[in-house]
Parts: sequence; structure tokens; C-alpha cells
Amino acid sequence: MTSALSTRPARLNRLLALSAVACAVLLTACGGGGGEKKATQVAAKVNSGEISVHQVNDILQRQPGLKPEQAQALSRRVLDGLVDQELAIQQAVEQKLDRDPRVVSAIEAARRDIIARAYADKVAEAATAPTADEIKAYYDSKPELFSKRRIYALQEFNIEANAEQKAALQAKIPGLRNGEDLAGALKAAGIRFAARAVTQAPENIPMGLLSQLVKLNEGQWLVVAMPTGLNVAYLASAKPAPVTEDGAKKAIEQFLLTDRKRQLVGDSIKKLRESAKIEYVGQFANAAAVPADAASAAADVAPTVAPTAPAAAASESLDASTIQKGLSGLK
Repeated sequence: MTSALSTRPARLNRLLALSAVACAVLLTACGGGGGEKKATQVAAKVNSGEISVHQVNDILQRQPGLKPEQAQALSRRVLDGLVDQELAIQQAVEQKLDRDPRVVSAIEAARRDIIARAYADKVAEAATAPTADEIKAYYDSKPELFSKRRIYALQEFNIEANAEQKAALQAKIPGLRNGEDLAGALKAAGIRFAARAVTQAPENIPMGLLSQLVKLNEGQWLVVAMPTGLNVAYLASAKPAPVTEDGAKKAIEQFLLTDRKRQLVGDSIKKLRESAKIEYVGQFANAAAVPADAASAAADVAPTVAPTAPAAAASESLDASTIQKGLSGLK
């Protein structure tokens, strides 16, 4: 989801254009096209309720990639959706569902979230764009994501094993020829496992794992011990798919700016916590003595400023979301 923090002049101009188109369409439909009819900000009347042009515009403006010329066709669909919503709301109120404790609680939670995010947005506005030198330095510091980027074909195994079995497997696995040999050995030993073959771009691999994977040659193994067993990956192939500095520039710039915004919000919340009088009570009293990670403390109120997108294929450019995944890893 694209945050309001990433709003730029071009996007603002597009939103204003969308709003103007939507207003013209809806005002005409509502009798504001001329003559003696007076323009109105009401887009539709639903029983005793009304839906405003502003409500339609607000939804249109939040549609990513929507062009001004598309607003006219979409505005009626949006309005019909709001009509359905209004009908449902009227019935809910009639049945007093708006007084249900769960509904009241959800409304209050949404209100708190909106206000907290508004504060985070305001704080993040102070973030400055990275310089060309900073973008280059970041590019050079992550060759596994850019200049030496590879696409990995892996055979992954999630193995359930006790301490004795883990020790035996860790000694045996490096000598196996491929994933089929490992699967056969596990079946013969009666060890439970799950396996899959995947092709992964580096930006979709946690950085901690990627730093080990880049050291491997085709045909080698990566074995990671877990409390309940082993996570194993066999590198079947690694095809070069470099990204030039020019191709990665925009994505790096967006990522670094996003990271600065997060840092500003995190620092702000940390300062607020330090100056506030906070007292944990009841069952949380004992937990209050445990130091809190400032980043975690800000997580619930910090906006999601990095967009979420599918993994990038091997190409000459990356978007900021793929770089974000490469840094934070998949959850």
C-alpha cells in the first residue's frame, strides 16, 4: 500500500486532476450542469442519508495509477459501492449494531490508528532525499543485490531431527550429489521432512541467508541448524542477472528516503517515551522492566511507507519494494 508519505508534486497534480474530473462528472449527474439548476456537492441520496462528491473523490484519489481520463468511468462504480455501503450502515444503525461493544471498540481502534499515522506522516515530512553519492555508496555496498546479482534455483528442505540426527546429517549432507540423494537418505532413515524446488531472486531472500548463499557455487549445500531440525538448501544453479547503477537508482533513492522516514518516526517515538510518564500495571507490571526496542515501540504507529509488490524477475531494474525485501527478508 502506498503511503501518503511518498506523495510528490506529480502525484498531487494527478490527484487534483482526478478530483476536478470527478467533480465535473458527478455535479453534472446531480443536476449541476447549467440552466437554473444549482450545483450540489451531493452525489446521491439514499433514503434519509446522503453521499457527497467529496467521498467519491477521496476514493478515486487513493487508486494507484488511476489516470484523470479514467475517473469518469470509475466514478459511477465508486458511487454505487458507496450506495451499497450506506444501505448497510443504515440497516446496522437500525438494528443498533453500531452500539455493539465490538463495533465501538473497532471504531475507536481505527480512530487511534488514523490519528497516530497522521502524526507519523507529519514527522516523516522532514526526511531529506539521498544524494547521488549516497545512492552510489549504497549500490556499491550491496553487490549481491545489484552488480553481482544472481537468480538462484534451489532445492529446499525443512527437516525434523533431534540433536543426534542433526549432527549426523550435518556431516553427511555436504557429500551428497543433489536433492534427490538427500530425499532418499531421509526416507531411508525415517526422518520427516518437507521439500520444494524454487527459483528466487536475491531481493526475495533474507539478507542473513543471502550473505551465505552468495558464497556458494552451483552444486553446494547451505545447512542451517534450527531448534527442531535443519533447514537445508541445495544450489542447483545461479544465473547472473546484474542490475546497473542507473537501473537501480530510483529504487535505491526511494528505499533510502523510506528508511530515513522510518528512522525519524522511530526516533520521535523514542523521545516521546523517554519524556512521558508511563506506568505498566496488572499483569504487565513485571514486563515493564524489560528494555523495549525503540523500533518495535514505533512499529504500531509508524506508517507503512514502503510499497508491497511481487518479487522482481531478472531484469535491468528493480523497484524499491524488492530492495526492501532484500534488506528485511521475507516474513
